[in-house]
Amino acid sequence: QVQLVESGGGLAQAGGSLRLSCAASGGTFTTYAMAWFRQAPGKEREFVAVIRWSGGTTSYADSVKGRFTISRDNNKNMVYLQMNSLKPEDTAAYYCGSTPRFYSNSRDYMEGRTYDYWGLGTQVTVSS
Repeated sequence: QVQLVESGGGLAQAGGSLRLSCAASGGTFTTYAMAWFRQAPGKEREFVAVIRWSGGTTSYADSVKGRFTISRDNNKNMVYLQMNSLKPEDTAAYYCGSTPRFYSNSRDYMEGRTYDYWGLGTQVTVSS
C-alpha cells in the first residue's frame, strides 16, 4: 500500500515562494505519474501539475504555468512543487496523488479520478 505525505505548506505573502514536498513510501513503490492537486474552500479539487516518473515529462494547469515547477527525485521517492510569484488565489489545501497506470491520453493525468493514492494534504495560505 502506497502512502503519500505532503509537507512544506504555510503562510506566504503575495509574490513570495513556497516549496511543497511529497514523500512516497510503502512496499515496493511503483508509480507511473505523480501529481499535485489543490482544493480551496467551497471549490472542487483542481489539477495543478503532473510529472511522469520515468522521463520526467511535466504538464501544468494554465493558472500556474510559469510560476510553479514540479520535479521529482526517483532515488528518494519524492516529488516537489516549487511555487513562485504566489497569488492569494493560490490559497488552498494541496494534495499529492500517485498512479501506477498508463493512459494514452495525457489529459487523463489532469483528472483526480486517475490517481489511486492520495496524501492528506498541506495547507497553503497566501496573503495579499
